[in-house]
Amino acid sequence: GLASHGVHSNGFSLVRRIVERSGLGFADAAPFAPGKSVGEALLTPTRIYVKSCLAAIRAGGVKGFAHITGGGMTENVPRVLPKGLHAMIDGRRFPVPPVFAWLAEQGGVALPEMLRTFNCGIGMVVVVAPEAVAGVRAALEAAGEAVYEIGTIEPGAEEPTCVVSGFDPRRTQAER
Repeated sequence: GLASHGVHSNGFSLVRRIVERSGLGFADAAPFAPGKSVGEALLTPTRIYVKSCLAAIRAGGVKGFAHITGGGMTENVPRVLPKGLHAMIDGRRFPVPPVFAWLAEQGGVALPEMLRTFNCGIGMVVVVAPEAVAGVRAALEAAGEAVYEIGTIEPGAEEPTCVVSGFDPRRTQAER
């Protein structure tokens, strides 16, 4: 998984409702991003992963990429898997930017909805052959990415799925 640095461009209808419900305005100080307004923090531009993904492809062993946009991990990862495989993601293996804890708390957003609406800290999932993980990781890190080994691909039901376990939007980098 490649780190995101915020909500990117996903779930903004829900984000706007949560901001309204919180009583904060977009010009108010963001309780989840010191030194920034709510608007500045939420409108941090979407990360573009194309250069680092090209470096990963050149390293060899990449089987697929899932850009974690609307639909989150649970809907986007299965789209790159063939029938009979599923992704098992360990939500404890990557840090969660503080904005997601704030959104979950202020909006009363349940975990399944968080994982289906937001990237929750992972903006791109790279499916890699086991023997190529070290080389792909090195290429991605050399391209400036924060890389986390977040799970495995395993045999599963006919239709591909993605199961995320252990996810807690309040877990920070220090707790990883």
